[in-house]
Amino acid sequence: MAISPEQEAQILRTFHAERWRVGTIARQLGLHHSTVTRVLVQAGLPPAVSMPRATRLDPYLPFIHETWEKFPTLTATRLFVMVRERGYRGGVDHFRHRIADHRPRPVAEAYLRLRTLPAEQAQCDWGSFGHLEIGRARHALMAFVMVLSYSRQIYLHFFLNARMENFLRGHLGAFSAWGGVPRIILYDNLKSAVLERQGATIRFHQTLLELAGHYRFEPRPVAPARGNEKGRVERAIRYVRDAFFAARTFVDLDDLNRQATEWCNGLAAERLCPEDRVRSVREVFAEEQPLLLALPDHPYPTDERVVVSVGKTPYARFDRNDYSVPHVYVRRALTVVADLAQVRILDGARVLACHPRSYSQREQIEDPAHVADLVCEKRRATHHRGLDRLAQAVPNSPALMTAAAARGDHLGAITAGLIRLLDRYGATALQAAIAEALAAGVPHPNAVRLALERHREAGQQPPPIAISLPDHVRRRDIPVRTAGLAAYDQLTERNDE
Repeated sequence: MAISPEQEAQILRTFHAERWRVGTIARQLGLHHSTVTRVLVQAGLPPAVSMPRATRLDPYLPFIHETWEKFPTLTATRLFVMVRERGYRGGVDHFRHRIADHRPRPVAEAYLRLRTLPAEQAQCDWGSFGHLEIGRARHALMAFVMVLSYSRQIYLHFFLNARMENFLRGHLGAFSAWGGVPRIILYDNLKSAVLERQGATIRFHQTLLELAGHYRFEPRPVAPARGNEKGRVERAIRYVRDAFFAARTFVDLDDLNRQATEWCNGLAAERLCPEDRVRSVREVFAEEQPLLLALPDHPYPTDERVVVSVGKTPYARFDRNDYSVPHVYVRRALTVVADLAQVRILDGARVLACHPRSYSQREQIEDPAHVADLVCEKRRATHHRGLDRLAQAVPNSPALMTAAAARGDHLGAITAGLIRLLDRYGATALQAAIAEALAAGVPHPNAVRLALERHREAGQQPPPIAISLPDHVRRRDIPVRTAGLAAYDQLTERNDE
């Protein structure tokens, strides 16, 4: 209730000069007693302290405070069960209401404002932005964010995972975009940065140390649960979510990264710098950029290297897809070297195949030359198997093949034709027909076929019909060379002796 200054002055005069009580002042001036008390407290008079009434919870308060010292996060429900076992007979709602005033309150921690010098420090972290469907594969969409602590210049690039290779590629992209390297980079306790931590003892990832040595910066992890130490990158990720990614449409990952680069160099660079509210981030970065460490002559290698085993088919499996290799490298261990656009397959230092990288899954990425070489090799193998079968079934067939080769005929077609005649007429008839063709000086399947037809007509036999049999049945008819029995005769002679 609001009162006039005259009433406030009258309350103070009657209380101090006349020694009236609060209730008397309230009745005489027609005010509520709480209004009188408020005026007196605002004037510096301590509020009246009333003696609290004793409750049935009072005997258990020492036990409750002692328990809270050992277990600060213990819930009121669990405490109620414990004091109930010790004789407390009150209700649970009354118990919760009473001990709420006794629970120790954590003291809010105060933080110092951290200031850095130009080109001294950057902060780095990953941000998760859902998933991205590519073909038949579903990838996690991760944003690599690095921000300069002085100018707040942001570098943003999206990847399909947070593996170590992409972690390195993010660093190289930031250094290239800024034209230099900060002296210190702060990290959260990422597995890509910190492998193990025991107190103040830290074991960094060896690859990160190699990158830091190559670019001459100091990697520095923040303390556990100390988000304020890398608050700049945390706020930058939140800024990316709200000001860039929200309601944004894009065709593919390349289109998204192109838009991210334009946003970093445009809208994000035009905002006011938090450390200097009269200048933009672009203007402060222009002051900071010449002080960055110079880039080395050669970038740090970031290609993925994986040793793969090629099975019985000429394909190397990498990142859920199969990439073709020359067929002579089956049953071999090869090395896959991949960047974001290309997959190379090496045997030692020799490059066997180069393929565009696929981010789908269960795809076969083939070089047409690899497939053509394998088909040609299979055809040659079929030709050799046919020659072996003819030589075993028809002993005089090699003579016909030799004569045909001397004439320059196509041996593959001749072999296929003789095998068809062998399947139709049998080995004995083919043997006689080949002999007639050789005697006539015409080493060709047509001459052999005519001889077979003459013999069939002379014997008044029906024309043969080609029957296609399964492989396991045809294998039973493969001619087998008869083994000599001279060895058995020697055994018999020894028994007679």
